[in-house]
Amino acid sequence: GLYLLISSLLQALNGFVLVVTSEGLIFYSSHTIQDYLGFHQVDVMHQSVFELIHTEDQPEFRRNLRWALDAGEPSAAGKSLSSSAVIYKPDQLPPENSSFLERSFVCRFRCLLDNSSGFLALNLQGRLKFLHGQNERSEDGSVLPPQLALFAISTPLQPPSILQIRTKNMIFRTKHKLDFTPLACDAKGKIILGYTEAELRMCGTGYQFVHAADMLYCAENHVRMMQTGESGLTVFRLLTKDKRWKWVQANARLVYKNGKPEYIVVTQRPLVDEEGGEHLRKRSMHLPFTFATGEALLYQSTHPLPGFPDLFQSKGKLSKSKKPSCSHVGCSQKNGIDPRSLLGAVMQQDKAVY
Repeated sequence: GLYLLISSLLQALNGFVLVVTSEGLIFYSSHTIQDYLGFHQVDVMHQSVFELIHTEDQPEFRRNLRWALDAGEPSAAGKSLSSSAVIYKPDQLPPENSSFLERSFVCRFRCLLDNSSGFLALNLQGRLKFLHGQNERSEDGSVLPPQLALFAISTPLQPPSILQIRTKNMIFRTKHKLDFTPLACDAKGKIILGYTEAELRMCGTGYQFVHAADMLYCAENHVRMMQTGESGLTVFRLLTKDKRWKWVQANARLVYKNGKPEYIVVTQRPLVDEEGGEHLRKRSMHLPFTFATGEALLYQSTHPLPGFPDLFQSKGKLSKSKKPSCSHVGCSQKNGIDPRSLLGAVMQQDKAVY
């Protein structure tokens, strides 16, 4: 009951709770961080907060982690952001209810949901409080006293529009193999797309749910993600269970285990058709795909393409992304076309959806 009460209070709050240690590690974030920045609570906890903060704002954030803001403290600008925090003895600190420990400042945070700057300006309001129960030890092995951590409520500077309020609760996440084969989908995603997890995990790389006109664009961002760890904002159409195309704004990210990419997590936000159309017009001004990276190969087929004469035969050549072999049983080489290729993905689609 207490959890539900806290959860409902967080939903009503225009922002999210953040607790950051003196070293800059995120000790806690409320799950509502996903509604504002697009990052899942689990992804940010125990990570450096500076990974999320605009480079120019990092010194200001570090300054606010220190109890003394005056010139007597070593300046953040003069220290490396990765340097260890200053360890205070209890008698060096003011009482916990001191006004010296109150904090209110603005920082720009990385935002997966923003399609302009990629950052969201947040006002952080709270105070430094002792973080108990850490049992950290100094270099000589002695237990360190509890240290101050920043407890703050982070709220956007700009009040959210009605549209943002309506759509923030529609954000959903999917999990994929490295070739984009779907592995899991959260409850909101199942409602929005209409599929069960079993239906999403059917044989194929997941591209069979993507609109043919968006496939090369998605594949290019897929290649970028494999190289850099993140796809960047990608706007495309997904096929829903009721045979409709749903525009989504997505950001895909590699999740590593023991230093190696293990799977992909995608945060997605549904868009109205007008928003999707605007992105499509902007996209059409750029070349649809580049073949300079080596991950993409020209795909030539001498086989007839039933149902798609105009769509493909006028193009002559299409891209085929190199993908790991499908682990599912029963993948057919329909018309001799590799079902793992983009062309194979389109061939699995029902032509009636177009």
